[in-house]
Amino acid sequence: MKTLLSGALIINDGQRLHGSVLIDGCDIAAVAYRPEDEAHLTREADEIVNCSGLYLLPGCIDDQVHFRDPGLTHKADLYTESRAAVAGGVTSFMDMPNTKPPTTTLDAWQAKMDRAAECSWANYGFFFGGTNDNLGEIRCIDPVRVPGLKLFLGASTGNMLVDNRDTLERIFSETDLLIATHCESESVIRANRAYYVSKFGNDLGIAFHPLIRSEEACYRSSAEAVELADKHGARLHILHLSTARELTLFRSDIPLCKKRITAEACVHHLWFCNSDYVRLGNRIKWNPAIKTLTDRDALRQAVRDGRIDIVATDHAPHLLAEKSGGALSAASGGPLVEHSLLLMLELSRGGDFSLEQVVDKMAHSPAELFGIPNRGYIRSGYRADLVLVDPHDTHRVEDATVLSKCGWSPLDGYTFSHRIRRTYVNGSLVYRDGCLQPLRPPVEALVFRQSKKT
Repeated sequence: MKTLLSGALIINDGQRLHGSVLIDGCDIAAVAYRPEDEAHLTREADEIVNCSGLYLLPGCIDDQVHFRDPGLTHKADLYTESRAAVAGGVTSFMDMPNTKPPTTTLDAWQAKMDRAAECSWANYGFFFGGTNDNLGEIRCIDPVRVPGLKLFLGASTGNMLVDNRDTLERIFSETDLLIATHCESESVIRANRAYYVSKFGNDLGIAFHPLIRSEEACYRSSAEAVELADKHGARLHILHLSTARELTLFRSDIPLCKKRITAEACVHHLWFCNSDYVRLGNRIKWNPAIKTLTDRDALRQAVRDGRIDIVATDHAPHLLAEKSGGALSAASGGPLVEHSLLLMLELSRGGDFSLEQVVDKMAHSPAELFGIPNRGYIRSGYRADLVLVDPHDTHRVEDATVLSKCGWSPLDGYTFSHRIRRTYVNGSLVYRDGCLQPLRPPVEALVFRQSKKT
């Protein structure tokens, strides 16, 4: 079965050109931009989809999601969240290790791989979690099958806070794996918490959250991670930057392929700022915290100028009941994978990013940064992970229709100026005009071919 996506505006490889894409099985068989080439593809096609007026983008690759499977599946699981992902144009994801049990042993990692093979609607990969005492397991990791080693350098779930300096030195010096870090200084957070509790008591409102998890907490931890990476020549990727100050640690004067230290921003830090706490409260409580308008605008600028290399979600669902309480008790995190591409396209329409930058940060650069072959671009011979977007229709977000298992969104009530029409995963149509298709697509485990330590 050959499907021709005909007459779309293709956003790819830094260009926007009208053309057509022929899907043959799991792959892109051909891309045509000249009328005579498109006519040839039309003769080959079994099905022709008229894409006039639509954008055709490569599927997004989200390098940071928490699908809560196993152990926390009352609020999310690999099946429900991967369905939300493809509805949002995310065709591949990399899941984080702070589940129950945590993904800190090879057996736990393999169990998640097996589970995804059974139920995921998107292509998948799973980070391995580092702890103070699992160096033996880390040494046995197959780097082609794992996107990297996740280190929590601040408060985290269970045994996953890595705060032993000797362990950190050994990890950074010994592993060839990409090291992805959550950077918040636990000592700064504890001091800030003690200070505000002593002044105002334990019932601290949400406005105290970015004061407790402060700029200093983020910068100090990120700076220490960069120092370790520089010292040992390690491959470091710092996740979910939230402050302008941290951006001084990153470069924009060299291409991504030459960087040993890279950075990610998440869509909530690009969309919200601390004035939104008044309106949205705990719905926008994340770690790291959403901070000032100055921080948000600096992050947007860093996406534009290349200091930030990729944009992801940190999709981390909780039930709304778990989000109740004050700054010290409400759960941190929320669902975003279903609306991340729409959110970035909204910022593009507002002039913050070009369409080419959106595609680069959400598809091209994740594929390059993690060494994922044959994905992230619209090219002949690549997997047909594709998204059709209507820039002339709207999409209103409502809690009642959110696909994430938690059943709510921090964007409830917002109307986007774009709508996702179709998503293809490995050539299979999985989402069409607001409806998930009945058959799960033939998904694949992602392969990672990153450059080794120099």
